[in-house]
Amino acid sequence: MKSFFRSFFALILAIIVLFAVVVGVVAIKSGQKSKIEDNSYLVIDIYGEVLEYDPPGGVMAEILGGGPETLHRILGNLEKAAVDERIDGVIMKLSSSNNMGTAMRGEVRDAVKKVRVSGKKVYAFGDFMDTRVYMLAAACDSIYMPPNGYFMYNGFRVTSAHFKGTLEKLGIKPNIHKIKDYKSAAELVTRSDMSPEAREMYGWMLEEGWNNYVSCLEEDRGLTEDQIISFMDYAIMRPAETVEMGLVDRLLYWDGLEEMLKAEDDEKLHTVSMCRYEEEDPKDLGFKGKKKIAVVHAQGMIGGSKSKVDPMLGILMGHECVNADIRRAIEDEDVAAIVFRVNSPGGESLASDLICHQIHIATKSKPVVVSMVNVAASGGYMISYKADKIIADPMTVTGSIGSISAKFNMKGFFDKLGMTHDAVTKGPKALMWSDTRDFTPEERKRFEENHWEDFNVWLADVAEFRGMTFEEAEKLAHGRVWTGRQAKENGLIDEVGGLDRAIEIAKELAEIPAEDGVTVVHYPEQKELIDIILSGEGNLATAAVRWVIYRFIRDDLAETWNMMTDNTVFYMEEVYFE
Repeated sequence: MKSFFRSFFALILAIIVLFAVVVGVVAIKSGQKSKIEDNSYLVIDIYGEVLEYDPPGGVMAEILGGGPETLHRILGNLEKAAVDERIDGVIMKLSSSNNMGTAMRGEVRDAVKKVRVSGKKVYAFGDFMDTRVYMLAAACDSIYMPPNGYFMYNGFRVTSAHFKGTLEKLGIKPNIHKIKDYKSAAELVTRSDMSPEAREMYGWMLEEGWNNYVSCLEEDRGLTEDQIISFMDYAIMRPAETVEMGLVDRLLYWDGLEEMLKAEDDEKLHTVSMCRYEEEDPKDLGFKGKKKIAVVHAQGMIGGSKSKVDPMLGILMGHECVNADIRRAIEDEDVAAIVFRVNSPGGESLASDLICHQIHIATKSKPVVVSMVNVAASGGYMISYKADKIIADPMTVTGSIGSISAKFNMKGFFDKLGMTHDAVTKGPKALMWSDTRDFTPEERKRFEENHWEDFNVWLADVAEFRGMTFEEAEKLAHGRVWTGRQAKENGLIDEVGGLDRAIEIAKELAEIPAEDGVTVVHYPEQKELIDIILSGEGNLATAAVRWVIYRFIRDDLAETWNMMTDNTVFYMEEVYFE
């Protein structure tokens, strides 16, 4: 009886606490919503982690201090700012700490240009700028930084980390089979340096990244390739030097920028935060139509059934969650077409294939256009190729049509721990997947044969859907990665462009006149905390713990690691340029 009452009162207390949290969050959110004044400036602060879309369980940010910025919100707010008469312009607060990939920066750059075409000014203010951030700043009307800010301007590099020696010291032996020579992710544990194939591949990717960068700065700031190289020779510059060289327009602190931009009859500069402006309904600004275009977001490493945030691996894309969103878009009669927004380096092949199959089902009832973001490689390409059209940013990393299959023999490691194993078996090959021994020659042969059979089925399917012969597709595969522009040339995608172009193509395929507006809806739906509680979805306590750990590992520890390693980039499946 005492146990019953303890449990009962604990439950009541938990409900009261949860109710108080909900009321507090709602009250805070209600109090934060303020009127947007005329002659306001939208402030976009790009600092730290930038995701493509809200992470699974991201509603916990409402309680635990705010979540990461998203490309979805940046692009949406820039689109609204371009037509909102209350907004005079945009201020981009930039810092080298952000992790935006090249393709993301390209989409933001294009969105900034649309704001400028509308007649509004866009200003960049950066306290710590580097080569990558400068590409965004250059797209703005003017660039400002504080007199004692940091400016580091270096050439590009792709570096790779290798743990072969580490595993040897630990007594761990990888039993790996990769398809094939260019599938460089396997080299993290099989080699102590880059293979010639990997070095060749990184070479063509770096060349493409360099040409794209030079082209952007020539267009935006009138800089020549020789000038860019000469600036990089300095590597580190004082802010005053950047002004002399024409890289930055003026040195001033934030209060000086406020003073410069405020209207003559106003005492202070009116600004609008990203969170506040997100609450403005696009329909109120003319972004609406009878027909809907559904944008289904698919981000993170592919694996498992449910999408979630893993403290160590980050965002995981579960096939059941993604497929459920695709089905919702199919079943909505007002949705005329689907844009499948992919940002993934790949992952589990089975989960990828199940999402791929659902996309194929969707194409039988509605047009489906894939919009690739930073990376849509390996499994990220697998979930994309059966769509009606594939669009990618010129610098999207895609392809990587290959495969890695492995087990690890942990016996040496267990020996170091003094741990032993024994087994009783019945039936052949019962110990084939044991982690205390290598494959036998016979097992290894069957393992590799099966791996090749699975891969060749996939490659044949890619060839069929992309209108190629098997031999033509094979020349693009075996782990080779390509930029979006290269993928357009070799036939792996259909066109280069961002989300806005993907929506235009979706309208065309749905036979919606170009002049007609559409309502864009996004999946998964962004739910409020109260909605999740009332629907009984998930476990809030578990989600809270995961979110805290995720924030700590991904933000705090990552920032410390970056400072210690001087922003060295480690290659997994995506290629970064810096």
